[in-house]
Amino acid sequence: MPQRDVVTWNILIQGYKRNGYPKKALFWYTQMVSEGFVESTSTFSTVLGLCKGVEVHARVIVLGLGLDVYVGSALVDFYMSNGFFEVGLRLFDELPERNVATWNLLLRKFGEFGMVEKMELYCRMKREGVVMNEVSFCYLLRGFGNERLVDVGREMHGNAVKVGWAESDVFVSNALVDFYSACGSVTDAKRSFDVIRIEDVISWNSLVSVYAYNGLVSNAIEIFSMMQIWGMRPSIRSLVGLLNMSSENVNIFLGKQLHCSVLKLGVDVFSSYIQSALIDMYGKCGEIDTSVSIYEHISIKSLEVCNSLMTSFAKCGIVEDVIELFGLMVDDGIGFDEVSLSTTVDALSKSSYGSLTSCKLLHNCALKSGFDRDLAVSCSLIDSYSRLGHVRASCQVFEQIPSPNVICFTSIISAHSRNKMGAECLKLLESMINKGLKPDKVAFSCVLAVCNHCRMVQEGKMVFDSMKTIHGIDPESQHYACMVDLLGQTGLLEEAEGLLKQARISDDPVIWSSLLRQCRVHHNELVGRRVAQIITKLEPENPSVWLQVSDFYSDIGEFETSKHIKDVALARKMQREMLTL
Repeated sequence: MPQRDVVTWNILIQGYKRNGYPKKALFWYTQMVSEGFVESTSTFSTVLGLCKGVEVHARVIVLGLGLDVYVGSALVDFYMSNGFFEVGLRLFDELPERNVATWNLLLRKFGEFGMVEKMELYCRMKREGVVMNEVSFCYLLRGFGNERLVDVGREMHGNAVKVGWAESDVFVSNALVDFYSACGSVTDAKRSFDVIRIEDVISWNSLVSVYAYNGLVSNAIEIFSMMQIWGMRPSIRSLVGLLNMSSENVNIFLGKQLHCSVLKLGVDVFSSYIQSALIDMYGKCGEIDTSVSIYEHISIKSLEVCNSLMTSFAKCGIVEDVIELFGLMVDDGIGFDEVSLSTTVDALSKSSYGSLTSCKLLHNCALKSGFDRDLAVSCSLIDSYSRLGHVRASCQVFEQIPSPNVICFTSIISAHSRNKMGAECLKLLESMINKGLKPDKVAFSCVLAVCNHCRMVQEGKMVFDSMKTIHGIDPESQHYACMVDLLGQTGLLEEAEGLLKQARISDDPVIWSSLLRQCRVHHNELVGRRVAQIITKLEPENPSVWLQVSDFYSDIGEFETSKHIKDVALARKMQREMLTL
């Protein structure tokens, strides 16, 4: 070209950038500046997305274009894309003029990095009178769904209905379906779906995902079947949701049908999400050989696929294979994340390879990779050290957690409970409550178990009573079992009997059987007779129950009664054996 202008240069630079040649794009930008051409706003919008953004920013300041809305937006995009959120926000605030595209850029960046400031941005947009468009609405609604801000989402839904987006714009309609799905409001998701035109495949897939992720099996399958009838192709998201639903319900029949659909659609070859979901489904349904077979037929093993096989091994109790797979992932350069690391740490403590040295090796691995701050990894380390008897190491891991949540406290309480440290468990429970955290059923089970082992009767009663009266948690069978055993061991058999009669699980023969054993230990004939009558009524066909009752009567000297009951037990046993032939 005999003559070039800034437009010509911009077209060349944009072309290289658009086609994936960022270095050549930067080279021609440098040539442009060296030949004396002054950049336009379009030039900066292009080159700021490349690797020399800070240097280009300096040129923007020199040329006085920092306050231009298009250049300013490109600068905000550059800094926020590289993780410099504060710099990006400061540049955003300095812009004298901000259009809706600039606001959308900010909303999108916060969404990509999982930031929670969308509520503040939404309020600020309303204060400044920003007229949102459909894109703004979708970005905001996605963020509110992630945070389960139902009331704010409903307010936005009302605004969308007023301006007509809820019915006219398919992206807004689907955003509403996704929002209500994320908030667990299936009814509202279905209502939002019903206003969408029937040929929109995105909305059908959204509704399948809604039902699947909320465990509504029949609804999800019905919508999935209707899609097939209308000739619509299910998305990867829908199939993954349905496969995950099969896993959670341990429904291998449904899982195999979905596998057939996946093969017919031909998506398993291309999607690591589908491959991972299939491996996970077969593993959780107990068909680990099929999980391994799927894994072995995958040519390029992704991290997600390896993690699915690893968690499947863990679910099936094949802990040695978990550890071996972790080693292969490292050796083959696949790497690992917090899921693979926490699963391996947990498996190590349960395997024959478990030792303080091996646990420390994985701990160092977590420190070097930066995953030591992940709560799942920290909890696995706490559990692993405690299983190996090194509670002090568990405490050190716990103390490094900046803001421990309920799961973290439950892990450290379980660590002390496992090592029969009752006083420490009670202190940790108190500390947890003082921090404003609500203990869960697992935490109470750990504390009651250690109270039972350490014969801490008063403390056990106090903790058990507080479950319902203070924390609003209904005790379950494991909590009653701990209390009955604790009261029984200390000779408070009448109290244990009264507690069990008032319980929701008063028909649990296992706990009554435990109480009868304690009656035999403490030679309590009066309570034992009542308990013996109860358990024979609860399980009249179980010969082991009759044998236990026979032994009780033998202990108290009623040998004729004992012999008669033993004969009944033998008859019941023979009857059972005949039925199994």
